[in-house]
Amino acid sequence: MTRASETCDGRPAEGAGLPDITVTSRGLPEWLEPVARVARDVRPEQLSRFLPPESGSGRQSAVLVLFGEGTDGQPELLLMERAGTLRSHAGQPAFPGGALDPADGDPQTTGPLRAALREAEEETGLDPSGVQIFGVLPRLYIPVSSFVVTPVLGWWREPSPVGAVDLAETASVFTVPVAHLTDPRNRVTSVHPRGHTGPAFAVGSALVWGFTAGVIDKILHFAGWERPWDRSRQVPLDWHA
Repeated sequence: MTRASETCDGRPAEGAGLPDITVTSRGLPEWLEPVARVARDVRPEQLSRFLPPESGSGRQSAVLVLFGEGTDGQPELLLMERAGTLRSHAGQPAFPGGALDPADGDPQTTGPLRAALREAEEETGLDPSGVQIFGVLPRLYIPVSSFVVTPVLGWWREPSPVGAVDLAETASVFTVPVAHLTDPRNRVTSVHPRGHTGPAFAVGSALVWGFTAGVIDKILHFAGWERPWDRSRQVPLDWHA
């Protein structure tokens, strides 16, 4: 996968017969620069102990980690709640995203970038032309669903209306202030019925956990935004999680 550090700012990424996609950190708001540095410097093993199988197996997918500014000018992150009837990760708060289609192009180069934008448009209705891709994190692995996931980092340069496009896939779409995610009062440790634990975030009546919470947790940590929080505060997940 082409990393942001390997793509010259402002240079269109190549894809035969497909529209150009530019990966650039130029013009980002100052507060987002630490996240751009994470994309340039972080190693896969620093993000997760679950990395793609060396055999190359797994279903290629991508998610859009989209940062914007709310009406109050404060940083926020776009999330959605997956429909409760889906086969994989039903009912979970998540980043917009999904599996790559052949039309997205090469999964080792720009395919995940196109997939992240396409899926976000299909699930939330956002206008991808208003999104600036400024970095790409290393590919990670979700063992329970065998997804190989590329987190694509975006700056919502020109916000557009969003909402659940297809209720069979998306229950709701919402933004969360970054300040809410860094507030120690909203941080807990989730406990899965099978016994494994992980970072989680209380967002209103919802709990962000699993892969999505893990990526948020690592971004906050390596961007220098993390505040000390009580990891002994545990929240058990529902039995069907």
